[in-house]
Amino acid sequence: MEFFKIHRDIPFMRNAMVFNVISLVTFLAAVFFLFSKGLHLSVEFTGGTLMEVSYSQPADLNAVRKSIANLGIKDVQVQNFGNAKDVLIRMPVQKGGNSGQQSERVMEALKADNASATMRRTEFVGPQVGDELAADGLKALAFVVAGIMLYLAVRFEWKFAVAAIIANLHDVIIILGFFAFFQWEFSLPVLAAVLAVLGYSVNESVVIFDRIRENFRRYRKMNTQEIIDNAITSTISRTIITHGSTQLMVLSMLLFGGETLHYFAVALTIGILFGIYSSVFVAAAIAMWLGIRREDLVKGVVKKDEDPNDPNAGAAV
Repeated sequence: MEFFKIHRDIPFMRNAMVFNVISLVTFLAAVFFLFSKGLHLSVEFTGGTLMEVSYSQPADLNAVRKSIANLGIKDVQVQNFGNAKDVLIRMPVQKGGNSGQQSERVMEALKADNASATMRRTEFVGPQVGDELAADGLKALAFVVAGIMLYLAVRFEWKFAVAAIIANLHDVIIILGFFAFFQWEFSLPVLAAVLAVLGYSVNESVVIFDRIRENFRRYRKMNTQEIIDNAITSTISRTIITHGSTQLMVLSMLLFGGETLHYFAVALTIGILFGIYSSVFVAAAIAMWLGIRREDLVKGVVKKDEDPNDPNAGAAV
């Protein structure tokens, strides 16, 4: 399916160096903010108090947040738990008090606002649990990266695997850089969004790489730069449909998902935008500079009954 068809290839690779210099500057800025400011980690990573409160009627989450904020407690996560009447509250460790005192203060404030509020459970999440979650998150990221590299090396060629991983890690670091610069809360849902962006970005790279391989097979007179330009141009319509549809869904979460899904949607939005950019201007350019050749990818010859001018002939996704 195509919304439109471009009949003349766009010379993306002509300005590849300029775009990659911009990417490098953005990447280095993200790394700088990560080291200078660090991530604003949520309760799951730093430890804090976890409370489950039940109401007789569906809870007003905004009213709960306001009641807790009036106590001077910041960075509180409030969300429904199980059903609309149960609320899960996560609060960071407060200086000058313990978990029990903090829970009592919060319950007094909630009962003053709504007498039906009932404490179901409260517990303290220690920093050691947060350290374990952080370690597990890094392991998950490492396994995803290793899996992607292995998949691309087997399906295409090692040069494509290196190019795709550099581009995907570029996306991840930039997302983390945004969260460090603006000091947005980095929680488990945001970590899940980062891992999702890795898989999402590599899908776009695979589509372009697959078209490059097919172009090497069909267009014998084109050089590598022309092959890549044609591959990217011929997949633009697909890119607009796929990423546009995904972004509409993410935008709905961003606008209507509430505070719980806000930063999850923000991370996905940044990842989608930079994922398109990196697949076109970073991954493809790096593969070109690594010296991909027709001989690296083409194992056979063009079938006699295949139209060499058909951009969809023999394409696989």
